[in-house]
Amino acid sequence: MSNEITDAIDTIDSSKVEIKRLGRAGRLHTIVPIFDNAGKIIHRVVKPLKVELAFRDVIQIVVGATLLAIPMAFTEETWQLSQTLPTLNIFIISLCSLFFIAIFVYANFYHYFLKGFVSEYIKRVLATYFISLIVVGLLMTLIQQCPWGVDNLLAIKRIILVAFPASMSAAVTDAIK
Repeated sequence: MSNEITDAIDTIDSSKVEIKRLGRAGRLHTIVPIFDNAGKIIHRVVKPLKVELAFRDVIQIVVGATLLAIPMAFTEETWQLSQTLPTLNIFIISLCSLFFIAIFVYANFYHYFLKGFVSEYIKRVLATYFISLIVVGLLMTLIQQCPWGVDNLLAIKRIILVAFPASMSAAVTDAIK
């Protein structure tokens, strides 16, 4: 990298970063000015700011949840484990899922922008988890591994157990541009 470009990158002033809606869809973008040594703007870097949950993000979450839900839902070990694990452990697994999603989403989307988008952050974390639960519940019901009406607690335990890795892959897939 040339010295001129390195100097320009070093002079980025975070107070000069703008957030604007651009394009026909009106999505949020950050606009970062790059200055030369004299303080003149020589370039602007425009980058999408993924702090709002859009339809495209929901589709990515569904696909991501499905990626790991399928292999986990089809294993008998998972079915057996959900029968033997106490309900408290399943509840703790659910909290761990939410915690890991929250950390990942914060680090990838809201690290610098949380202050103005707290409600969007909470919405994205909860949407990722609940969409994952729905995808897993649908899949496990289709393969007849959720004994609804017979043992609802077991059905919920199986869904939460499989949703643990499924929600992680959902969050990762959502981070893809």
